[in-house]
Amino acid sequence: MDNRLRIFPGVAQPVSSVSPFAVNEAEQGVVETQAGSRHGPAGSQARELHVTGTAEVSQPADRASVRLSVGNSKATVNEVTSSVSRRLEYILQAIRQHGVKEEVTVRKFLHRDEEMYHMNVEVTVTFSDFEKMEQACSVLLEKLDRSVSVGQPRFFHSAECLNNVRQSACVLAVENAQQKASRVSQLLGQNLGAPTLVREEETREWRSHEEDEDDEGGGGRRGQEATSAQAAPLPRIPSVTASSRVSVYFRMRDGNRKKY
Repeated sequence: MDNRLRIFPGVAQPVSSVSPFAVNEAEQGVVETQAGSRHGPAGSQARELHVTGTAEVSQPADRASVRLSVGNSKATVNEVTSSVSRRLEYILQAIRQHGVKEEVTVRKFLHRDEEMYHMNVEVTVTFSDFEKMEQACSVLLEKLDRSVSVGQPRFFHSAECLNNVRQSACVLAVENAQQKASRVSQLLGQNLGAPTLVREEETREWRSHEEDEDDEGGGGRRGQEATSAQAAPLPRIPSVTASSRVSVYFRMRDGNRKKY
């Protein structure tokens, strides 16, 4: 990375480093001032400061889906339907009592095997409140015992959450670039004007489970196996991280002149 400060026209002045002014900047970027073609009201030549800013923003998953299944076998259709329907109604009632207002889908499947009728029902519930999710699942496991199967939660990010993470990374990168430009303009004894161009150069996005797989070694896996032998591990809530690198041009004027 080239950290030299170049001023045109004139003689280049090397600077040992240009420190990023935000802890989440991934790289220093380029800081450059140069004479432009625009002129001020008095005919003075305008100058521009070009800086880059980077930022990373992370956000844990904001949604979780849980799959509940219940089934039974009876000699008649009415018996099996009535038996499963009672359990299904209890499941839906327990979900409503815990204030779940998100998406709830129900699938039913009835089939016959020789002289027995089998009915299976699958309920998928999407939660935004993980505490309510844990409470609802605990109640169902306690009240319905083995007649109901509660699957492990599957955590994911909603589309709104992903958009907010991406936008926040870009906005923070611009803020970091502005802070850097402000410090550089003070060092040069000039006034920082309004930005003339903002361009997002690069964006990246990754999820936490990708890093977890890379960090796990042989010792880590053995430790997890020893833990799982005693108790089932708690499900991890994954996070998504978005990074942004922006390029911003600011107009600069001498410190003894008024900003236009």
